[in-house]
Amino acid sequence: MGLNMPAKTVVFTSTRKFDGSNFRYITGGEYIQMSGRAGRRGIDDRGIVILMVDEKLDPQLAQDMLKGQSDVLYSQFHIGYNMLLNLMRVEGIDPLHMLKQSFHQFQNDREIPSLKKRLETLEQKLKTFIIPNEKVVAEYYSIRKQLELSREEVRKIIHQPFHALPFLQQGRLVRVKDGNTDWGWGVVVNFQKSKPPKGVDKEADKTSGILVDVLLSCEPSGDKHDLPKPAQPGNCSPDLQVIPVLLELLDGISSIRIYIPKDLTSLASRQSVLKSLQEVINRFPDGIPLLDPIEDIKIEDATFTKVIRHIEALEDKLFLPKFSQTADMLSTLEVYQEKVATETEIKQLKKKLRSTDNVILQDELKSMKRVLRRLGYLSKDNVVELKGRVAADMNTSDELVLAELLFSGFFTELSPEQIVAMLSCFVYEERESPTKAGLKANLTEPIRQLKEIARRVATVSKECKIAIDVDEYVDKFNPALVDITFTWCQGATFAEICSMTNIFEGSIIRSMRGLEELLRQVNNAAKAIGNTELENKVTEGIVKMKRDIIFAASLYL
Repeated sequence: MGLNMPAKTVVFTSTRKFDGSNFRYITGGEYIQMSGRAGRRGIDDRGIVILMVDEKLDPQLAQDMLKGQSDVLYSQFHIGYNMLLNLMRVEGIDPLHMLKQSFHQFQNDREIPSLKKRLETLEQKLKTFIIPNEKVVAEYYSIRKQLELSREEVRKIIHQPFHALPFLQQGRLVRVKDGNTDWGWGVVVNFQKSKPPKGVDKEADKTSGILVDVLLSCEPSGDKHDLPKPAQPGNCSPDLQVIPVLLELLDGISSIRIYIPKDLTSLASRQSVLKSLQEVINRFPDGIPLLDPIEDIKIEDATFTKVIRHIEALEDKLFLPKFSQTADMLSTLEVYQEKVATETEIKQLKKKLRSTDNVILQDELKSMKRVLRRLGYLSKDNVVELKGRVAADMNTSDELVLAELLFSGFFTELSPEQIVAMLSCFVYEERESPTKAGLKANLTEPIRQLKEIARRVATVSKECKIAIDVDEYVDKFNPALVDITFTWCQGATFAEICSMTNIFEGSIIRSMRGLEELLRQVNNAAKAIGNTELENKVTEGIVKMKRDIIFAASLYL
């Protein structure tokens, strides 16, 4: 979080900050941004910056923090329909020329020399690879890759909650692996379903999963802010910690269970569990036995059985005589893997260089023009029609869907309160449950019509080769505030509308303020097309909505 005010003195109370997931050191860019606020223009000759260091810092880390470079800026430029229509309304302005002069295009062109140099280096490196019996090694590599993919597929099936949870009893040995970080074997202590965040519908939330509390060997650390790290091989005195692990990070479930004490807070009880775990590892030097998915877990599925048989066939192929004849196959395989990675990077660089020859976003620009022509915003000669002029004046929300609603007579039969309620679907972007009791404003049918129009716009966009997920596009028109805004326009108090939903009060206020700006733009659009009745309804809706605490000049009452 940055400091957005001038001050005589800026004090850093710590060299670390919490970024939402863990504590980390502040970056050079963050230090420059916050410390640069010290010293008030016209008042102070100089600013004072105090950094309170409460731990030993590596010299290089401190230098990067205090004298490091500011964060690199990357262009997030993109074309919107509103921007495109406004450019096309002005005679003599070519949108393509604007793309060529953009900072985005400049950054793209600036990368070309370094990309070519990198490509030349990789091509020279590719010529240095000498692999004996390369065809045989390539076949062996292909079999290994297929085997890894098939084993991963089996692992995902086995670790589905329906199959895995009955076997996650206390004392069960499990292997934990997070990407390239191997935590080794640990002991299950407990498991629970992770709770979705406040205000999120449990059925709609897809991020919640099963958390398994596992006793794992970690590297000792003297700083409580440090995240636990797996113990290094050969560490005779690791720090045993109970760590919550997502079910999908379990790399193996053993058929072996060991006894664990009920109270693991004492060092002695954890050491006894570590001793039992080491005894099991020593007893099975070829690997701790895993649960058999068919015999133990009882997975009866034809597809799963087929995958198991495929794995067995691939494992048999690895022991063919032609593979054993290749001297030192494992080291040769590593060289071949490096060659494959080099070839893959060369392909990606060539593809990127081909794309840099053209103007960035040029294809997207052509696709957007096709969409506008098909929906009637542009003529065949790319002249902006009335529909396009209306959409060009809307910049607070999805201008295409709004224009479609205006020209289809969608708002004709709606009351001022209902118009305000329906337009709230355009300004609320958070993914929370709509209300505690469901829709009450008799707007089920208008919401269905809105979704249909949004789906038609998305379908046309997809047919014109714009990368878009139709269902995701439709779902962004969220009816969560429909009942709240409808009730508010009928004169309800802020406390009453807050009791109708799980949405945070700040989100309601922010959305309502954005809705007022959208209503003004719809009002101007109605005036532009000569729809006096809609103009009067929207004006009345603004009067009914803009009141009380939501639109107070200050919330410090």
